[in-house]
Amino acid sequence: MPKKKEIEDYYTLLGIPTDASTEVIKKAFKRLALRYHPDVYKGSDAEEKTRLLLLAYQTLSDPERRRSYDRSLGQTTTSHGSTATDQGSHAPERPYAFPPLPDHQPAQLDLGSLTYLLSAHEARRLKEDGMLRGAKVPSATDLYYCHRCHHQWQSATKPALCPHCQARDWNEYLLLRCQHCHAVFESEQIRYEIGSLQYGDGALCPPYELFPLCPQCGKSQWCPAEETRLWHIRDRAERIAKWRRRFGLV
Repeated sequence: MPKKKEIEDYYTLLGIPTDASTEVIKKAFKRLALRYHPDVYKGSDAEEKTRLLLLAYQTLSDPERRRSYDRSLGQTTTSHGSTATDQGSHAPERPYAFPPLPDHQPAQLDLGSLTYLLSAHEARRLKEDGMLRGAKVPSATDLYYCHRCHHQWQSATKPALCPHCQARDWNEYLLLRCQHCHAVFESEQIRYEIGSLQYGDGALCPPYELFPLCPQCGKSQWCPAEETRLWHIRDRAERIAKWRRRFGLV
């Protein structure tokens, strides 16, 4: 008989107890995601480690998926230290859609309670590159939405900061499109604490997640633009390594 496939222990993978709260899960994931990012970790298993970390985070941070996972491990279904408010802050599934993206035409994208109106140029970029960065304008009712902490509020004037997390880039979004199944979704951004990570010029580090799995088909390596960027990074690193070896600097 074929051997039964063992279930990956996500708690051990993240280094957290089985009753860890959602906040502990987030912190553990962010710490490990940065450690094993391919730009930092040069092991041959970098991609697989990142894929498993994302899968562990997406499973354990969602109450319904976590209960189902715990049952598969034979564990009891507990609250895992999460309050009703904690669990209510996570949507059961990340919204995704399959909007038509015809050439030379604008497109409308409805993701949950958010609607994105894309120009023909933006729709083409999303289709060809697999990602689209932009800034969301308020609705007709002056309703604002923070893409960093997911806070919503109303204001008569455009605010400089999100009133909840104080982020200056609160209206920036990153739309993603899977080249395998063509699902479109918004990046589930890693919520860095304000000021915890910065660029060299002192600007805040955008909290876009690292190598997300497609929420519809679950596949990785789906974004042409990201694959091209990584190819250039790895090619440059290899050329530098060859140069250092040539001149005996290693």
